[in-house]
Amino acid sequence: MTEEKSGVDPRLLEILVCPLTKEPLEYDAQAQELISRKARLAFPIRDGIPIMLADEARQLDD
Repeated sequence: MTEEKSGVDPRLLEILVCPLTKEPLEYDAQAQELISRKARLAFPIRDGIPIMLADEARQLDD
């Protein structure tokens, strides 16, 4: 699988926002997560699909 296929569509990243705060998200390609700094959550990306459920998100420590 190429990096292009394993990543998230850049157009999708432009329109996705945090489901809790409605703020823009940061894409962490290495961890395959979308980061919401304001909510202090990291939403996982599985098979190129962002999982935008708070129950599935990882709490950020910093």
